[in-house]
Amino acid sequence: MFKILCISTLLVLTGCASVTGSKLQPLSVQTIQDGKEVAGVGCTLTNDAGKWFVTTPGSVTVQKSTGDMAVDCAKDELRGRENLVSKSNGAVWGNIILGGGIGYIIDRNTGAGFDYPNTVTVVLNRMAAAIGLSSLSTIVASETPSK
Repeated sequence: MFKILCISTLLVLTGCASVTGSKLQPLSVQTIQDGKEVAGVGCTLTNDAGKWFVTTPGSVTVQKSTGDMAVDCAKDELRGRENLVSKSNGAVWGNIILGGGIGYIIDRNTGAGFDYPNTVTVVLNRMAAAIGLSSLSTIVASETPSK
């Protein structure tokens, strides 16, 4: 009888992440350049479940997914990009151990069993520096014949 009670308790407490967790997650985004925070930068967050927008520093609620999330930020000549890796949370492992996989399939399809990091810091670079234009202009100037 005690074993049945313990197993029942475990099953109730270790439910499917789609039931016990959320398909949504708040993310905080900040942007820096040369070690200093830059405010007012527009960022687009994209994964296979959708696209969201935020102005830094700020927070946005995104739909979780098993796929990674791209964070692209831009303001004037400043650009930055980060990639957030989606990782399984504890509820997924409970489903695999106790549920035999059906709960895992549901959690995987809804994204509820996966999380992104709660905060992301995007490092900004000047557009010319990011694509190497400053060194390219030096090369072109040195190769141009003088009159």
